[in-house]
Amino acid sequence: QVQLVESGGGLVQPGGSLRLSCAASGSDFSINAMGWFRQAPGKERELVATISTGSTTDYADSVRGRFTISRDNAKNTLYLQMNSLKPEDTAVYYCNADVRRRGFRGLIRYWGQGTQVTVSS
Repeated sequence: QVQLVESGGGLVQPGGSLRLSCAASGSDFSINAMGWFRQAPGKERELVATISTGSTTDYADSVRGRFTISRDNAKNTLYLQMNSLKPEDTAVYYCNADVRRRGFRGLIRYWGQGTQVTVSS
C-alpha cells in the first residue's frame, strides 16, 4: 500500500502565503506524475497544478503566477507554495500521485486525505 499525507494547511489572511506538503510512504513503489486538486464547499474538485517525473509543470489559470508546484524525488514529497492568496482559494486541498508498484500492471492513482486552506481576514 502507498499512503499520501498532506500538511501545511491553515488560516491565512488575503495576500498571505502557505506551503503545502504531501509525503508519500510505502514499499516497492515509484512515483510518476503528481498533482494538487482542491474542492470548495458546494463545488466540484478541480485541478490546481501538476508536475511530471521530469518536473514539467502545469497550472490552472486561476493560480498561475501565484502558486508553484515542486517535488523532491529523493524524499517522495510534493509541495505547493501558495502566494498572494485570495478568499476564493479557500478549499480542501488534495494531493495525488500516479504510482507504479511491483507486482501490479500500469499506474495506480493514490490520494491524500486533504488539508483545509482558509483565506479570510
